[in-house]
Amino acid sequence: MTELLEARDVRKVFFSGGFFKKQATVAVDSLSISIQEHPPSITAIAGESGSGKTTLGRLLLGLIEPTAGQVLYKGKPLASMSSQERRTHRREVQAIYQDPFGVYNPFYKVDHVLAVPIAKSRLASSRSEAREIAEEALRAVGLRPEETLGRYPHQLSGGQRQRVMVARALVLKPRVIIADEPVSMVDASLRATVLETLRDFNREFGISILYITHDLTTAYQIADNIIILYQGTVKEAGDVELVINDPQHPYTKLLVESIPQPDPKARWQKRATANIAASEADLTAPGCNFFDRCPVAMEMCVQTSPPMYRTDIHRLTQCYVYRDSPGFEDVDLSSSFVPPRELAGVAEQ
Repeated sequence: MTELLEARDVRKVFFSGGFFKKQATVAVDSLSISIQEHPPSITAIAGESGSGKTTLGRLLLGLIEPTAGQVLYKGKPLASMSSQERRTHRREVQAIYQDPFGVYNPFYKVDHVLAVPIAKSRLASSRSEAREIAEEALRAVGLRPEETLGRYPHQLSGGQRQRVMVARALVLKPRVIIADEPVSMVDASLRATVLETLRDFNREFGISILYITHDLTTAYQIADNIIILYQGTVKEAGDVELVINDPQHPYTKLLVESIPQPDPKARWQKRATANIAASEADLTAPGCNFFDRCPVAMEMCVQTSPPMYRTDIHRLTQCYVYRDSPGFEDVDLSSSFVPPRELAGVAEQ
């Protein structure tokens, strides 16, 4: 399979503080992932706030450069691309951001966010053709052009503004959409609509989706595969059905147990605290970065960080609990992925 968008051993470190005393924060730590050209898939990147999800998305978009490693599009590093190749990457890898209102210029009508990419990408030869393209994209996301075009951002609801941004990504006919918390600021009644729209893009237009979220319920609803991040490192990755329904890493279990249940009589499970081996350990030790919160931490967890273990044909887990499984020190996370569910049975035959 051909890699469309790829990160190879990517590391991103942010520095803060004064000249004499700088503090380093590792946002993404030696992560490799690739999005295959065929078949188009939906992959969720999940984790708590500060886990490195958005930083990974910005690296893949080329908005920031990695401290180490490479990001490649169609096999070529972004850092060595020509201006024409960069334009192609920017057109074919589109973003949908968390805060739709922050993307708009309040002095322009919403037509502006659709007209500019159409004009710069030379998708239309006349104004009437450009308007037809914009109207078609708006209808594809469930909006009525006659009720949307000609209005200012503040005259639209949050859900309408978000769907306009989804339409903006669609007009460029991208190969990949990186959606960063696209429904976190949308009311519950519209979340299903936005998620179903992204699913339609994947099925009907062959667009791969990288869905960044802290919400495991929406990740489970939309994704084929999922990657669980913690402090810039991958703790578990694989088929979303396996990871959510039967989590293996202690961190993934913690996230799944935190999902509120629709039963008023149900009580959240009591959180297991870290054991004595973790609580007495040196937090600066080069071990697993989750050991101080882990209820099953062992002495070896403090000494060295565990590799990724293949605990299932479609799953990888970074935990010494599964050290009897095949281990990989350097692994591309796409090796744990499966095709979309409707193709999985055919692929495995």
